[in-house]
Amino acid sequence: MKRSAGILLPVFSLPSPFGIGTLGKAAYNFIDFLKKAGQSYWQMLPLGPTVFGDSPYQTISSVAGNPYYIDLELLVADGLLSPSEIRSGFWGKDAGKVDYKALYEQREPVLRKAFRRSAFYPPEEFAVDEDFRKAVYFSSFKNETAVFRKENAFWLEDYALYMALKSHFGMKPWYAWEDEGIRRREPGTVVRYRELLWEEIAYHVFLQYEFYRQWEALREYGRKQGISFIGDLPIYVPLDSVEVWVFPELFQLDENRRPRAVAGVPPDAFSRQGQLWGSPLYDWGKMEEDGYGWWMERIAAAARLFDVIRIDHFRGLESYWAVPYGASTAMEGEWLPGPGIDFLREVRERFPELSFIAEDLGFLTAKVRKLVKESGFPGMKVLQFAFEEGGSSEYLPHRHTKNSVVYTGTHDNNTLWGWILSAPGEEVKFAKEYLGLSRKEGFDKGVIRGGMSSVADLFIAQMQDYLELSGSARINVPGTVENNWCWRMNRGALSENLAKNIAKITARYERCEK
Repeated sequence: MKRSAGILLPVFSLPSPFGIGTLGKAAYNFIDFLKKAGQSYWQMLPLGPTVFGDSPYQTISSVAGNPYYIDLELLVADGLLSPSEIRSGFWGKDAGKVDYKALYEQREPVLRKAFRRSAFYPPEEFAVDEDFRKAVYFSSFKNETAVFRKENAFWLEDYALYMALKSHFGMKPWYAWEDEGIRRREPGTVVRYRELLWEEIAYHVFLQYEFYRQWEALREYGRKQGISFIGDLPIYVPLDSVEVWVFPELFQLDENRRPRAVAGVPPDAFSRQGQLWGSPLYDWGKMEEDGYGWWMERIAAAARLFDVIRIDHFRGLESYWAVPYGASTAMEGEWLPGPGIDFLREVRERFPELSFIAEDLGFLTAKVRKLVKESGFPGMKVLQFAFEEGGSSEYLPHRHTKNSVVYTGTHDNNTLWGWILSAPGEEVKFAKEYLGLSRKEGFDKGVIRGGMSSVADLFIAQMQDYLELSGSARINVPGTVENNWCWRMNRGALSENLAKNIAKITARYERCEK
């Protein structure tokens, strides 16, 4: 990875008239802004369809795309919607925060209209003949959509069926479905539901086709502009996910397919009480039997989306925090051994040309540091963690290493301005002295300068920090479920002057072509 810089901005934070950021005009405009600002990377959060809490790190599928990100204006351009149909309810909500409840209620009817005009839906004149409609549906994949279905066969059919089943059972998770046969995926029951829910299945295949079609066009535009995409690969999947339903043998479940223990982390810099994620833990021994095949498929799918993959909670590969199922807090857990370097060797062998970042934050030990070093992946240095009492933090810029990525903060951190106003006084005082921060320059700008000047190969700042926004623009507060994953950037925030100023400091520290 050459010396360079990038900006962290979730897709949902982009401005758009649809209540949430999408893969349309604003995304293309952001790529243009990155190019003008001398940046090389756009880092974003996971793109999957979310479950309760709306966290992109808790997704129904680790491969599927979030239908909310499908741009409706692009569907109009394709003749699947009319201009008037996309201006109902959410139209004009291009700033502030994402209202996920409103999206859930209002986006679905519009997307279904587009589906009924697509190649995935049989013509209305055949509506009276159910058998013929099924035949049209199953034969429709002989056109260009057949390639998409074939290329994504390892996940698409199971995902579409899972979503159709969730709809059929009132959006309940798989373990609450009333039919035990489908809970346990008995072959005859699966066939019966595939026939019963074929139209709903077709709808979810259509959504994924449109998501990936729009995404691939955006990524190709990014390549032409010299912008690479960095994306997260969450280490865990939630219990309410297609993966746990389809591959229960790969998880630590009991005979009733309930978790024996769940994931989390003990108290750390993000949370004094620790974090109880609740995700089922992997049976790493079982996964090893086929060379971690499920993981290899998952990484291959992520490589279709991103140029660089940040492995979330990397330290969980060395050892993971296992909390007994039903425990009230994460503090009741224990460390158990992860797959370690054997797993990472498989990853390197399968994906020699793919770039990775190790999210090596949290409770680090000598063994974790050794694993990061053995992997060869760059680790992370977070400036907001650098100024702890005693001045011994490895995140201080003069202790950075070349093969690393320095961040002002991650999606779990406050904004720089919010941090300066809320951090312990001694830490802020140390930061001011160490970096020479002043009101004249601007505290945000001074911290960014400290990161830009680091020896680390890559520097990433949150977009909110370039905009000098307060803590109200924070993306996530770990350990909480309210008001997260919803901040949106104002239309017009990406000014020419801002791009010019970012390009200037980026060039000064030789992170872009002058």
